This record gives sequence, C-alpha cells and structure tokens, in this order.
Amino acid sequence: MIELPEGSWWDWDVYSWRPGELRLAAGYDLAYHHGLELVFADPLYVRCPASFQDPVFRAPTTAERERVERQCGEPPGVLVAFEADGGGAEPATGLIAGGSLEVRVGLVLRYQRGAESDGRPPDVQSGGGTEPPPG
Repeated sequence: MIELPEGSWWDWDVYSWRPGELRLAAGYDLAYHHGLELVFADPLYVRCPASFQDPVFRAPTTAERERVERQCGEPPGVLVAFEADGGGAEPATGLIAGGSLEVRVGLVLRYQRGAESDGRPPDVQSGGGTEPPPG
C-alpha cells in the first residue's frame, strides 16, 4: 500500500499516459495546477477512471493480484488498488500494476508560461473580449 504526503489531494486525474509511463496527478483544484504525482514506470495493467475524487488506497485483494499476474504473466513490481468517487452511483475501483512507482511532490502548472504567455492562465490572457480592437 502507498502512503501519500500531507496535503489536499482530493481531485485526481490521469495527467499523462505515454509508452513506459503513467502519471496520476492530484490536488485541490486541477484547473491550473497540481501538487502531487504518482508516476508508474512500465505500466502493465491499468483499470482507473480518467478523473476521480477522494481515493482510499488499500492492499490489493488476492483475486486482484491473481488477475493481474495471469494477464501479465508475472507478478508486477508494484500493484496499487483504491476505491474512489468516479462520478457514478457506486465507488469506482482502481487497480494499477507497473514496474515501479514514484511519488513526486511539487507544483506543476497546467498552462503555458514563458515568451508566448504573460504568466496568467489562458482564460485570463485574452482579456475576456472586453477591450476594443486595436487601431
């Protein structure tokens, strides 16, 4: 079972899934940033809602462990199970197997910053259409 650092981690989503890596992101408001990532290297088995709230992490059941081992052909390096609010009437069950897991803490902005941006989120940069056109 994993232990999360202290923080407001009630909103979660699949932030990135590319070959060899799955990243779950968490925070109190995922619109502009997140502060926690679970990074699964070499994901082998993933059953997880695209976004969810208030996960309760737990040890995988024997049946879950056996299912993953049958489908993957070997025991995974890490197996994470959880129940969460996925938006439906019943809690959603998450089960993720991978080669390893890294818990990363730190602010990750979800909007561009730099030369092409003034640092404000995209919906604020345009001025909301209230300024008259130039010229």
